[in-house]
Amino acid sequence: MSLSGSDYYRLRGLMNKNILKLVLSAMFLAIALLLPFLTGQIPQVGKMLLPMHIPVILCGFICGWEHGTVVGYTAPLFRGLIFSNPIFFPTGIIMAFELAAYGAFAGLIYNKIKCPKIPRIYLSLLSSMVLGRLVKCVVQFVVLGFTDEGFVFSAFIAGAFVNAVPGIIVQLVLIPIVMFTLEKTRLIPIKERKKNNG
Repeated sequence: MSLSGSDYYRLRGLMNKNILKLVLSAMFLAIALLLPFLTGQIPQVGKMLLPMHIPVILCGFICGWEHGTVVGYTAPLFRGLIFSNPIFFPTGIIMAFELAAYGAFAGLIYNKIKCPKIPRIYLSLLSSMVLGRLVKCVVQFVVLGFTDEGFVFSAFIAGAFVNAVPGIIVQLVLIPIVMFTLEKTRLIPIKERKKNNG
């Protein structure tokens, strides 16, 4: 079975896109591992600014939900093993599922819905924030059942929403700016979009 010229170039273009996504995913994983150093490895500051969330969400947007899920799940586990922060259990396990949900929902919603660019970015971002926290709530409830701490809903609300307000604001401001810049400069020509989609 031989490939026609058009099939060959289509297959070659698909392979190039997949390779590019793998390279970018590795870059986002590296950023997720290193970015928490900006908070001085202080857990209280990290919980407020949520530095690992940013590269995971961007990975979902740019590389798709599959890559965003893998990067989100592996980043806190790798970081816990390499730098001992976060603590592997229970924090690292909980964060793995939470960030995997962020990457998955951000990529899935952003690449599936059809609406102009600005609403698409914010709708995807806000949806992933809410759904990621719901996943965290469920996983935290299950995981903490195996510890002496137990699950306290008020503590979850404080950690996931109240204390995380600075990080949420940073994400709402920074991520759209990064996406606009990358798309405008055509540094992420991964997926062609129809003109009526923004």
